[in-house]
Amino acid sequence: MKSILMIGMGRFGSHLCMNLSRLNNEIMIVDVREDKLEDLLPFVTSAKIGDCTNEKVLESLGVSNFDLCIVCIGSNFQNSLEITSQLKEFGAKRVVSKANRDIHAKFLLKNGADEVIFPDRDIAEKLAVSLSSDDIFDYFYLTDGYSIYEMAPLPAWIGKSILDLNFRAKYHLSIIGVKYGDHTQILPGADYVFKADEHLIVVGQQKDMEKIIHHK
Repeated sequence: MKSILMIGMGRFGSHLCMNLSRLNNEIMIVDVREDKLEDLLPFVTSAKIGDCTNEKVLESLGVSNFDLCIVCIGSNFQNSLEITSQLKEFGAKRVVSKANRDIHAKFLLKNGADEVIFPDRDIAEKLAVSLSSDDIFDYFYLTDGYSIYEMAPLPAWIGKSILDLNFRAKYHLSIIGVKYGDHTQILPGADYVFKADEHLIVVGQQKDMEKIIHHK
């Protein structure tokens, strides 16, 4: 459980807030508009109407007391940049800021953000990967071309073990888990035999996964 300050409760901020609440985090939300806060009151510890570009308002929140501060403002980059910078000046431990463009991300990272997120771009990329193949159920980008995929085993794999296929050497991918029903087996051994009704959790480079998807 973490104590989290969220600033800017638009659509993304609202959805993120509800999901963070379900994971038992303690959340304080702030927005300039009261109507943006009303529906979220059941999910948060506290809510405040205020303009966080005003230093006095931001300082009054006690940002250094939170484990994490999230700036969810996407429509006004100048405001997002100012708030991100001021959060660090007031002692914020960790600041995550939303960005819509790469150039915005660069400025945010140079001015106090510890991490930058691109919700629209990330969702579009994830959806494109899953919609492009019936065998990909989920996708998560890591870094430098590496991603985690949830995929169905290919028909040619069924009944064979990881060792039989010489999986890692042949496909340059690593199986880090197997899901079947509500159960997940982490790091299956080399003797694991593939079954038709399971999902594999695989990590590797996108170029290697594309070879499997397009040349199965």
